[in-house]
Amino acid sequence: MNPLAPKAKAPAPAEPPISGTHELTPQDISAFLDGIMPQQLATDDIAGAVISIVKDGKVIFAKGYGYSDIEKRTPVSPDSTLFRPGSISKLFTWTAVMQLVEEGKLDLDRDVNDYLDFKIPATYPKPITLRNIMTHTPGFEETIQELFVKDAKDLTPLGEYVKKHLPTRIYPPGTTPAYSNYATTMAGYIVQRVSGQDYYDYIEQHVLKPLKMEHSTFRQPLPDSLKGLASTGYDVASEPAKGFEFVEAAPAGSSSVSAMDMTHFMMAHLQDGKYEGAQILKPETAQLMHSRQFANLPEMNAMCLGFYEETRNGHRIIGHAGDTEAFHSDLHLMADSQLGFFISYNSAGKGEGRAREEVWHAFLDRYFPYEPPKADPVATSAQDIQNVSGHYIVSRRADTTIMKVLNVAGEAKVSGNDDGTLSVSDLKDSSGVPKKFREIAPLLFREVNGQDKVGFKRDETGNFVEAIDFPFMVFQKASLNQNSAFQIPMIITALVLAVLTILLWPVMGIVRRHYGQRLELTPQKRRLRLLVRLACVMFAIFFLAYGLFFSMALKDIGLLSPRGNPWLRLIQIVGWLGVLGTVAAIYSAVQSWRIPQRWWAARLGDTLIALGCLGAVWFVFTWNMLHWSLKY
Repeated sequence: MNPLAPKAKAPAPAEPPISGTHELTPQDISAFLDGIMPQQLATDDIAGAVISIVKDGKVIFAKGYGYSDIEKRTPVSPDSTLFRPGSISKLFTWTAVMQLVEEGKLDLDRDVNDYLDFKIPATYPKPITLRNIMTHTPGFEETIQELFVKDAKDLTPLGEYVKKHLPTRIYPPGTTPAYSNYATTMAGYIVQRVSGQDYYDYIEQHVLKPLKMEHSTFRQPLPDSLKGLASTGYDVASEPAKGFEFVEAAPAGSSSVSAMDMTHFMMAHLQDGKYEGAQILKPETAQLMHSRQFANLPEMNAMCLGFYEETRNGHRIIGHAGDTEAFHSDLHLMADSQLGFFISYNSAGKGEGRAREEVWHAFLDRYFPYEPPKADPVATSAQDIQNVSGHYIVSRRADTTIMKVLNVAGEAKVSGNDDGTLSVSDLKDSSGVPKKFREIAPLLFREVNGQDKVGFKRDETGNFVEAIDFPFMVFQKASLNQNSAFQIPMIITALVLAVLTILLWPVMGIVRRHYGQRLELTPQKRRLRLLVRLACVMFAIFFLAYGLFFSMALKDIGLLSPRGNPWLRLIQIVGWLGVLGTVAAIYSAVQSWRIPQRWWAARLGDTLIALGCLGAVWFVFTWNMLHWSLKY
């Protein structure tokens, strides 16, 4: 058996595309994109963007739009302005891995522990391999701590990072795709160890230099020769600029690249590893890297080795997206047309990162128009929709750390519509409305008047798994205890009861004072009453502070590092005080029912407060919010 052979069976060939009416020429592309990009930047409040396109081994379009620095009014240059393509950096790391596979120094199906100077625990019988890592199926939980750091002085050596942040294994390898920045970073460390070269030196000497990528680097901060060329990053163009983003997980996302340099990389992969006189990969290696390796469903897009399929408009397309806080990029390769397309924005903008998808789809529709084939109705559609409906949790998640709480906020709801279609809450159109999908084959749904697909299958436990067009993750049906339909109403009710208790505390005191009535309580009961109210205060502060912390982290991801730990620990202490106060609330409710002369409304109030506190405790412990470890 060939250890490098593809692992996933290819789907049936796509329907042939419709003949286009627009010729793919530099002139037509320029007129087309010039009619889209300036308006999009203005509407979405984006500072600048860059696009480069290659066809048949030549650059046919490269242009910058807007500004790389608004304050200085510096225009974007496709030749020299450096953009941060984020996770597209992974493709360079995977190219390096495949070079070492060619040399016989790495084996895609060997236990990666053989290449490391630390051990990944044997949580499951099967070891993790490079093939697992390159298809995002090593089974690691999500880890985001120190993915970005605030300053260059906070960066640590690659080996130190991967040893410090080794995540828990939550899936058997090769079974469940769960996108992992950590795993790619570990692969970069393997490149460093096996090659005997510093990772950054290796990438420069074996990838960037042969491809003549003179305006590209993985180094942070930028080398002196490139410092003045970097685009500034923004949330939106109308707000102050962000600083340079330091990516601790460098092999997964630290590159700074010009759009013209990216054309060299695209051409090399489109031409079986060759660019001009340089051959960075053998043809058979490049072809293997681009082949299907792991598919969630045979009819859906698959993971290749690092690349992933993005089949659309009747063409097999492979590529990768990349995101930092400010920069949002896409790279697409269409081998059957020898076409490469790179687009990058230096701002998230108001469109929440959808701008690149809109441009790419418009480009495909103009030059590769396509009409999806008609599908016969599926007789069991109504029952199938009923069966798969429910709440789903993404496989790319934290299960054992304090970040688990993000799962409940990110659940996707699958539901049926009155017109016999299905919708997924997270899959929305450009206007933010959930798309509608109609069943075209058993448990396979296609977007109405579109091409996106959603498929379902049962896992080994019989639960439904939802597959989407992005093959590097799936959605798994949530259990009752982790179902947001239960958890969210429970915690909202608990917090409403806590807030009402806090608000009514002084209000009732004012009312009693107004009518000249005293609260006749023994000192013990007065202390108990105070403890119950303080428990409500602690829970209210805890949840508010928790939410504020992670809201601030969205603006400053450097908070998700040891410098944020003291604040997290302080928030957790407040939470523990609420948990301890719950004991007092339960005791108070029990005592309330033991006093015959106690007014029924007071009994009900004490009981509701106790139930609210119990609901908060249930939520807190279900989602690991008080986990002792601040490694996440």
